[in-house]
Amino acid sequence: MASTNTQWGMVIDVDKCIGCQGCVVACQSENNIPINTEDLFNQRRAIEWIRVERYWEGEFPDVKARFIPILCQHCNDAPCEPVCPVFATYHNNEGMNVQVYNRCIGTRFCANNCPYHVRFFNFWEPEWPETLTNQLNPDVTVRSRGIMEKCTFCIQRIRRTSREAARDGEELSDDSRELNPACVNACPTDTLFFGDLNDPDSKVAKLAKEEMSDDGRGYHLMPQYGTSPNVIYLKKVDESTKDSNGSHE
Repeated sequence: MASTNTQWGMVIDVDKCIGCQGCVVACQSENNIPINTEDLFNQRRAIEWIRVERYWEGEFPDVKARFIPILCQHCNDAPCEPVCPVFATYHNNEGMNVQVYNRCIGTRFCANNCPYHVRFFNFWEPEWPETLTNQLNPDVTVRSRGIMEKCTFCIQRIRRTSREAARDGEELSDDSRELNPACVNACPTDTLFFGDLNDPDSKVAKLAKEEMSDDGRGYHLMPQYGTSPNVIYLKKVDESTKDSNGSHE
């Protein structure tokens, strides 16, 4: 079972992302996020716990599309936490930034303090078409209007898998699809990797150690803010950045 020494984290290889939005749809379905309609987007009140941002590089005809998934960075020095007057968001002992829905009073201070724009205020009571009501996840609460919500690393999956592992006397493995967040399982190109950063044998820890070295591709979003995120990105690789031997410059 997950111990207090656990630090859940994610590695995102931007070089593999094709912008398919599969992670976005999986997250919406897994976490009972209301359907975003066109008018909500026009009002800039859509809720997406994970989004795929698109950037264009170069000029026609040599134009390249760049994609980068953005979600809660689960910062170790999170700027959203100290501004909450009711302690609705805090850092738990497993490296995650947790949101307590029934404690939140909707001040939106945390959203104003988040440099990554990954916290959302639900302005309306969630509604789904009758044909979709049976697809709601019973493991995730349906949030009422007036509170803040964000990515949780699908904590319901972590808790369920941890309980089952403890019951069966087994060790948690980051190869388990039941443990991984919905976005990781839905990605067709293996862009996302999830696991325990403190477990030296986990794939995500090995990637983090290798890629955050001086000659690696790893980086954090907006490092100038000093938030110490638990999400690591791997840079895009272009043929122009390779030398004659095929290695990266």
